[in-house]
Amino acid sequence: MSRLFGTDGVRGVANRDLPPLLAYHLGRAGACVLSENHKKPLIVVGKDTRISGDMLESALVAGILSAGADVLKVGVMPTPSIAFLTRHFNADAGVVISASHNPVEYNGIKFFNKEGYKLPDAIEDEIEALVKNPDSRVKSPIGPEIGRAMQEDGRKPYVDFITNLADTDFSGLKIAMDCANGASYWVAPAAFRALGAQVMVINDSPDGCNINVKCGSTHPEAISDFVRKTGADVGLSFDGDADRLIAVDENGQIVDGDHVMAICGVYLHRRGLLKNSTVVTTVMSNMGLAVALKQAGISIIRTKVGDRYVLEEILKGGHNFGGEQSGHIIFLDHNTTGDGLITAVNLVKVMVQEKKPLSELSKIMKVYPQVLLNVRVDDKSRYEGNARIEETIKKAEESLGERGRIVVRPSGTEPLIRVMAEGEDETEINRIVREVAAVIKEELQTPLTKSF
Repeated sequence: MSRLFGTDGVRGVANRDLPPLLAYHLGRAGACVLSENHKKPLIVVGKDTRISGDMLESALVAGILSAGADVLKVGVMPTPSIAFLTRHFNADAGVVISASHNPVEYNGIKFFNKEGYKLPDAIEDEIEALVKNPDSRVKSPIGPEIGRAMQEDGRKPYVDFITNLADTDFSGLKIAMDCANGASYWVAPAAFRALGAQVMVINDSPDGCNINVKCGSTHPEAISDFVRKTGADVGLSFDGDADRLIAVDENGQIVDGDHVMAICGVYLHRRGLLKNSTVVTTVMSNMGLAVALKQAGISIIRTKVGDRYVLEEILKGGHNFGGEQSGHIIFLDHNTTGDGLITAVNLVKVMVQEKKPLSELSKIMKVYPQVLLNVRVDDKSRYEGNARIEETIKKAEESLGERGRIVVRPSGTEPLIRVMAEGEDETEINRIVREVAAVIKEELQTPLTKSF
């Protein structure tokens, strides 16, 4: 049986890959592993707006209660809010039922420890082992020892938390917002209105099936059009569980995670708030980010793709800021995971403090041409250690020098090798990407399956 936990919890098509029975067993096992030192532990449970959320919540909560833990149900809330609310309510763990930016048929179950951090692999493996082979540690108490489920409105404490972080009045700003018909539909407008902004919202009417549908951070054209139509000062677009933010400036131009990191990273650095004068990001962030940060006296550290790897490096190096091009940004001084609302508040705060429109702030970073080509292969495990491919990549790196870079990596979920290059000369990087991809195709595809 393959590993249940992926890079971001247990995820799959609800009621098929992720049936209620699995949610029940995850609840039992998670309650055991995350709170076995407490006689009556407390676990916070939240969800996004997917139609399958009620079904999986019922099963998950039943599993937790059957193991003798209490549950605090906080309803529809952003994923990062569960990390905060776990600490706020002094709970022993938190769980969110969400599949983030994925289509509605998907759902997922993600655990946080009592400090609000995503679980390390070792703890996930322990939970998974108990799901597959329950042992005597998973109790089935009776009578008064069975857990209780309680309802708590998590919206007010989370909105208060977000607004207190701003420490700035947003009065006079006209803010457009796309809530992706997801978990931010209530809290995001409430937070920015509390800060004094005039807020105009689209996609804030979830019906269980319209989450992420042609809206939110994966479809920034929606907020771009809305900003142009309303004449807003800035546009903020969240994904379904509101752990990501993609912004647009007053002209409707997209401001992605790289630009946000450049803007906020330099702002923090100038005020002595950027620990170690370092920003942590992934290998997929544009070269322009590294150039902009270097000019400001800031170092950049790159990790593998995935916010969990960014967080691991932040914690390991004692840093406090980083993220991904996708808009998943971590302000560790504020929360233990990427938080779209925190990112939005900090970005708008820079606009207010610097007295500059977002279009002006975005000029801090020049986007270098970037080319990505996916090569379908028969067996991506044969990529590692292939001498001819390694030599081809080495020659490409030498050819680009400091004028560009190349990143070649296997996909984490598909039989693909991803070849990405960026640099000053788009014609040159196009040529290099195709040359490297051609060698990978020759080495790793059989003649009948050759294709990019």
